[in-house]
Amino acid sequence: MLPLTLLTAAQNKPMLVELKSGETFNGHLIACDSYMNVTLREVYQTSADGDRFWRLPEVYLRGNTIKYVRVADQVLDEVKENQARERENYRANRGGAGGGRGGGGGRGGAGGDRGRGG
Repeated sequence: MLPLTLLTAAQNKPMLVELKSGETFNGHLIACDSYMNVTLREVYQTSADGDRFWRLPEVYLRGNTIKYVRVADQVLDEVKENQARERENYRANRGGAGGGRGGGGGRGGAGGDRGRGG
């Protein structure tokens, strides 16, 4: 499972983000991008030592400062189910017989009497 897939699935859901500095942010994920920059709303920030707390309406966190992200187990299960469903659909739609290049039966089967004196 790719991290960005998980983040996009977790939009509008609560999550915890810990920064490399030790500060933590609890809030609802509003947006994320390919650099793993995230925007959280209704945020509770905790200092690195755990002594101080702040309530913030919205926070933008730069991706390269993030140590880890924690999302609800329900979100993880949803992403796993979606990926399994997509994998099955891909396999089912690939086809089998005659689905390869050329669509013929292989080794000249599509050409019929083309070629030698036929």
